[in-house]
Amino acid sequence: MILLLDIGNTHTHIGLADRRRVRRHFDLPTATWFESGAVARLRGGVGDTPIEGAALCSVVPRATPLARRAVKRLWRLDAIAVTPHNLPGVGINYAKPGTIGPDRLANAVAVRRRYGVPAIVIDFGTAVTFDVVDARGDYVGGIIAPGLSAMTHYLHEHTALLPPLRIRETRRIIGRSTEEAMRIGAVRGYRGLVRELLRALRRELGARRVAVVATGGYARLMAAGLPEIQAVDPLLTLEGVRLVWERCAGCRWRQSHE
Repeated sequence: MILLLDIGNTHTHIGLADRRRVRRHFDLPTATWFESGAVARLRGGVGDTPIEGAALCSVVPRATPLARRAVKRLWRLDAIAVTPHNLPGVGINYAKPGTIGPDRLANAVAVRRRYGVPAIVIDFGTAVTFDVVDARGDYVGGIIAPGLSAMTHYLHEHTALLPPLRIRETRRIIGRSTEEAMRIGAVRGYRGLVRELLRALRRELGARRVAVVATGGYARLMAAGLPEIQAVDPLLTLEGVRLVWERCAGCRWRQSHE
């Protein structure tokens, strides 16, 4: 199996994949990489599954070498990193490719393979990112906005009377409590933000058909009220990492297993 790591600001999403798709996945808090038990927790999550290759994308530079060392220690493997230079099927039309988050590049690779182009990926993580692949198959940029959790946490931390909030669906549009009023603003208000940004992106692309795919922790919640989103794909980023591994090392691996 191939070990895949998507190291985000809050969570590290870990997948185990064969040559076709991700077969199993689990999460670790990204803070785990800075703790003494990181290797044991990674080993425990993977279990006895044989690991024959590894690849990663990371938006936490301090965690990247720690994760690499854990993989090296456990399986004597060098994890392949997603970069602007090893993307199968996706070009880069962007002024400074090195500044693009590797998770965003992985999403671009996966969305082109699975859904075609032009395409927009909305990743509902700690930040909400919109990434655009044009009709030529080039990554051309996107949009970054504060995530739902970041927004509600900021309100709680910087006001005296607003409580911490568990984000979930709302039925009413007029809040009958402080928590409900905040939840309406977060969920329904955020859908309005997403809808307006999608409208502008579609207009900019000038295409009759644009695939819109959501991923990330709040993807299902937000997509439930946004018919503009055609698919929710929780494993999209890990699939992009798998495709990068396949390009860089997969040919040698397949030959050894035939």
